[in-house]
Amino acid sequence: MIEISEKKVIGPIIRLHPNDNIVVARMDVAIGTPVPSENISIRSQVPAGYKIAAKKIAAGEPILKYNVIVGFANTDIEPGAMVHSHNTEFREFDRDYAYASEYKATQFLPESQRATFQGIVREDGKVGTRNYIGILSTVNCSATVVKKIAEYFTPERLAPYPNVDGVVAFAHSIGCGMEMTGEPMQLLRRTMAGYAKHPNLAAALIIGLGCERNQLKGLLEQEGLQPNSRLHTFIMQETGGTRKTIEAGIAAVKELLSDANRFKRTTVSASHLMVGLQCGGSDGFSSITANPALGAAVDILSRHGGTGILSETPEIYGVEHTLTRRAVSKDVGEKLIERIRWWKDEYSVNRDVQINGKVSPGNQIGGLANIFEKSLGSSMKGGTGPLMNVYRYAEPVESKGFVFMDTPGFDPVSATGQIAGGANLIAFTTGRGSMFGSKPAPCIKLATNTPMFQRLTEDMDINCGEILDGTISVQEMGQKIFELFLRIASGEKSKSEELGLGDYEFVPWQIGIMS
Repeated sequence: MIEISEKKVIGPIIRLHPNDNIVVARMDVAIGTPVPSENISIRSQVPAGYKIAAKKIAAGEPILKYNVIVGFANTDIEPGAMVHSHNTEFREFDRDYAYASEYKATQFLPESQRATFQGIVREDGKVGTRNYIGILSTVNCSATVVKKIAEYFTPERLAPYPNVDGVVAFAHSIGCGMEMTGEPMQLLRRTMAGYAKHPNLAAALIIGLGCERNQLKGLLEQEGLQPNSRLHTFIMQETGGTRKTIEAGIAAVKELLSDANRFKRTTVSASHLMVGLQCGGSDGFSSITANPALGAAVDILSRHGGTGILSETPEIYGVEHTLTRRAVSKDVGEKLIERIRWWKDEYSVNRDVQINGKVSPGNQIGGLANIFEKSLGSSMKGGTGPLMNVYRYAEPVESKGFVFMDTPGFDPVSATGQIAGGANLIAFTTGRGSMFGSKPAPCIKLATNTPMFQRLTEDMDINCGEILDGTISVQEMGQKIFELFLRIASGEKSKSEELGLGDYEFVPWQIGIMS
C-alpha cells in the first residue's frame, strides 16, 4: 500500500515520505531559495509540482516518491536540482506482487448507519441517479439518425415531463468493417448492452442500418436482450430509410415519455452508488491532493456498501504490485496481472504509447516525468481498501467495494466502459483542467490545485487544492467528496451537466482490425 500519511508541508516544499530522495515544490521556487528543512538550496527555477533532489542521487539510482520507484537517475543529480524527464530514465524493474499479503477486509457500517440519497429505483431493483431515454446506433451508418431523434426533444418539448432528464443519443464510429467474431465484436456489443440496460435509462431505442457486421439480431442474442416496453428496435433498411426511421424513432420516444416520467426519486442506501474513477490532465499535485482525496471518498463509500471502479490499465503500470498485495485473493491479483501482461506483451508491443513509458505533453508540463510517476498518483483514486475483483472492459460490475476494470487511459473510452459496467456516477480528477462530461452518468470534476480551480471555476466541482493550501486534510476532503456524491446522485447538477457536456463522450474501445 502507498503510504500517504507521512506527508509534510514545510515552506516551499512538500516531503511525501521520510525515505524519499526527492521533495516536491509546493509553489514556483526561485533559484537560490534555501530549504532549511532539507539542508539544501535550490539550484534552478523549479515550477510548482515539480520534483527537487533532496540529496545527491547517483546515476542509476532509483528516484523515490512516496517511497515508490518512479524512475532512475540517468546522471548524477546534485541536491537542490530539479528532477524531471531530462535527468530521469524510464526502465523496468522487478516488482513483488505478493498476492493478497496485505488484504484487510472492509469494515462495513450497519445498514441503519449507512448514508442515503434520493435515487430512482427500477423494476429490476437497480438504482439510477438520472432518468434518461437513450438511443443507440449499432453502427456508424445509423449515427445520424439517432442524433436527429435526440435533437428533436428540446427542453421545451420535454417541459411536460419534469422527471425525465433528457433524450440522449449514443452514436459511435464502428460496427462495420470490423471482425465479426471474437473480442472486438463482443466488446462493442456488451458496451451497447450495458448502456441499454443501465439504471440511469428509463428506456432505450437501438437502431441499425441492416447490412452492418454488428447485426441487431446478433447483438440481442449475445447480450440476452429482448425488445419490450422498455427497449425498442429499428432497422433503417426495413423501416423505410433515414427520414422514416427518424419519424418512427420520434414517435416511439413520445410514447415512452409518459411512462418514463412516472419514475420519482425515493430514499435509498448509498450502497447503490457505483462510481467510475477517472483522471485526466494530471499534474505533479494529482498524487498529493485530488487523487488521494478521491481515494478517501472511495474508502468511505466502500464502508457504506458502495462501489468504486478504478480503471485505465496503462495508468497503474509500475505500481500494480501495490494493488495485487491488497487483493482479496491470489486469483483476483492474478487477473490484474494477466491484463497488464496482455497490454505489455500483445497489445502495445513496440508502440509509442503510455504503458511503454511516455506520458502526454500536458502531463510532462505538469511535472510528471513518465508513466511510473503518473501511475503512482492514478492508483490512489482507488483508496486504501481491498481489491475485490477485476473486470474486462464493459463487463457488468457485481462486486461491492474497490474493483478494477481493464480500460485504456483515454478518458472517454475508459468512462464508457465503466458506465457500461454499471457506474451511475463518474468522479474525475484533473490538474491541468480537463473538460470532460458524461451521460447518462453525471461527472464530478475535482481540481488538484487552487490556481487552476480559480481559472476554470465553471468546469470544476471541488477544489482539492485546499489540501495544498493547508485549509483542509485529505480525509476531510474525502468526506466532502463523498457528500457531493450523495447530492449529485440525488439530482443536483454537476458543473459538466450545467454546461451540457456528455453528448459526444460515448466512445467504445476499438481494439480490432478494420477492413
